[in-house]
Amino acid sequence: MERVAEAAILSWNWEPEILLSLFLSAWFYVRGWRRLQALAPLKFPLWRLICFLGGLMVIFLAICSPLDAFGNLLLQAHMVQHLLLMMLAPPLLLFGFPYLPFLLGLPRSFVSSVLGPFLSWPLLKKVGRFITYPPFCLGLFIFSTLFWHTPPLYELALRYPTWHRIEHACFIGTSLLFWWPIIQPWPSRPHWPRWAMIPYLAVADIQNTLLSAILSFYDSILYPTYLNAPRVGGMSALEDQAAAGAIMWVPGSIAFLIPVGLIAIQFLKPRRRYQQLMALRRVPLSPSRPFDLLKVPFVGNLLRTRAFRRTLQASLLGLAILIMLDGWFGPQFGPMNLAGTLPWTHWRALTVLALLVAGNFFCMACPFTLARDLARQVMPARWNWPSRFRTKWLAVGLLGIYLWAYEAFGLWNSPWLTAWVIAGYFLAAILVDGFFKNASFCKYVCPIGQFHFVQSLSSPLQIQVREPAACASCRTYDCIRGNEETGARGCELRLFQPRKQGNMDCTFCLDCVHACPKDNVGLIASLPWKDLTLDVPRSGVGKYSQRLDLAVLITILTFGALANAAGMVSPVLQWEDRMKAAWNLSSSIPIVTLFYICALLIIPLNLIWLATKCSIHWGGLQTGKNKILESKQIFCQFAVSLAPLGFGMWLAHFVFHFFTGSHTFIPVFQRIFSDVGWSILGPPNWSIRSWAFPNLLKIELFFFDVGFLIALFIAWKRAAFFSKNPGTSRLGVFLPWGILLLILYVIGMWIFFQPMDMRGTMMG
Repeated sequence: MERVAEAAILSWNWEPEILLSLFLSAWFYVRGWRRLQALAPLKFPLWRLICFLGGLMVIFLAICSPLDAFGNLLLQAHMVQHLLLMMLAPPLLLFGFPYLPFLLGLPRSFVSSVLGPFLSWPLLKKVGRFITYPPFCLGLFIFSTLFWHTPPLYELALRYPTWHRIEHACFIGTSLLFWWPIIQPWPSRPHWPRWAMIPYLAVADIQNTLLSAILSFYDSILYPTYLNAPRVGGMSALEDQAAAGAIMWVPGSIAFLIPVGLIAIQFLKPRRRYQQLMALRRVPLSPSRPFDLLKVPFVGNLLRTRAFRRTLQASLLGLAILIMLDGWFGPQFGPMNLAGTLPWTHWRALTVLALLVAGNFFCMACPFTLARDLARQVMPARWNWPSRFRTKWLAVGLLGIYLWAYEAFGLWNSPWLTAWVIAGYFLAAILVDGFFKNASFCKYVCPIGQFHFVQSLSSPLQIQVREPAACASCRTYDCIRGNEETGARGCELRLFQPRKQGNMDCTFCLDCVHACPKDNVGLIASLPWKDLTLDVPRSGVGKYSQRLDLAVLITILTFGALANAAGMVSPVLQWEDRMKAAWNLSSSIPIVTLFYICALLIIPLNLIWLATKCSIHWGGLQTGKNKILESKQIFCQFAVSLAPLGFGMWLAHFVFHFFTGSHTFIPVFQRIFSDVGWSILGPPNWSIRSWAFPNLLKIELFFFDVGFLIALFIAWKRAAFFSKNPGTSRLGVFLPWGILLLILYVIGMWIFFQPMDMRGTMMG
């Protein structure tokens, strides 16, 4: 029985659709509230924000916490869950006056083009007026409560998760309508006078009392699930049912009686002053400024401090040295060595999570940059990088070699090789940037940097100017040349801020922020992947449609994401073993080489060639004499649409590794401390549990699904560039690339549902 209770306590529900809904609700509300609070502080004080966020937190605790698991074991726990969803969360949400904050928090284009016509529809206003009519709200609330507490439907919700979600949705929806006439969130208008809410609440309380009395005094079990469930705490099923009735009776009645008392007190007070009533007037709204992380108190000041970046770099440099030492001299078994755990399990996952949440912060904290900056104190760094190599081709080749070497040499289980790879990286960064100017290693050589540049297109933040007009009058160009007064060196990657678009080639070093004398550069919120729908010249990059090297880089990263994930599923590993046995090979390197030649060269070339030819024929594109050049332009236009799909696979894959191997660094550090004679961490515990949870696959699929849908959207937007020509079909141009994305999506889904080899862990 203790095991059952322990399992319930550890049962948190991390379903991505629930978490995303709550997060987006909070995000849009906060955005709108910030504007309204500045314009109408009397109407939108801080406590309204706290109430709304508190309501979301109550929903999270009711649905996602172990309370949901205990609801299948104890009726009283289930009753607490219902009270939270019906009596606490809805009033808190409505006290936040959510209508206007949501309208102002949503993207302006979406509100004006989609919601605006819908909200101004006369029929919608009539429907809204009807469903907030007190008798309708009260009747629907009572019906929903009685309906879902009848034994057959209650049992249905207990046994089937889908019906359980529907039940919760009904409780939240009908409760929001029930509390609407009572709280009357602004700017809605009341149907009845305020005093009428007293009998309104009294009727609801009578219904609650009758239902709770049935639960408390009924002499047999109403819901058979609890009769057969493991008993927790030594309480019988009948005692549990009586306790659930008491919980519904007392706290439920208090939830109805408190507003009755408050309404009665209002009638005993004098009428509100005229000045308070004037706060209800509509205030004209001015355009809001986009969110700027550097404007956030404390966080912005911390990020702008040069010592902060150096501290991060020095910390990672020390960690990299420790990883190399353990890789060379520690046990040559990946799960027991820092070089086998931190780089391949934790660092990669934290990188993509940082890219998803904020931006390219790992380039900001890059230890290789600190090493090259130290080396520049004695090295000249006076030459320009050769013009013939100022492309991504060298990085594309190195990236392909890395993807192949990771599988061919089993880097995840070879600490010695991993340590030499890190050492070689330090040497390359020091030599390249020690002799050449302008961060040539980062921009043209570093395969990790190219991965970050492409994946940072999914980030919600980008470094850009705050006021373009302020840059128009600038003649010193400090953001790129540097500022002698402040000692800031300016952007080493030669990105001119007024002409910069997106995050490509940006290392988030903030040198341009320090150099700008007008403090006109910020870390500003932008819509992820929006940059890929545009084909405009970009500083340092140019047009995506004219960069074949960049298109190939994105393609390699996308197909490489699928190949890297496929390399750890059982069918692929079994195929490699069969081929190795059939060819009588002593090593898997030739098989892995063949696999990656197919995955990164042969298959992409054929699929892209076929998609390009079909776009020309199906779309009715007029081709001239130089068909190769025109095919290249089509490929470059659509290759960027692969980026979200690739990022979705990388994110899902690395998150899987992170959670299944989350614990691996703990016993490794315990071993290291024990090896040097420090017993402060205790002996290594190699059986420690990971943080993996049952819904991990759902989160992986969610990330991949979102990437696929965004990729389709970008491809459709890219097809519009060709549809401007007469006789050209936008659908025909788009369809081959949509089919290509669908093929890659199906391959990715197949990978997700295959048994995974748990390599890099003790289970592997």
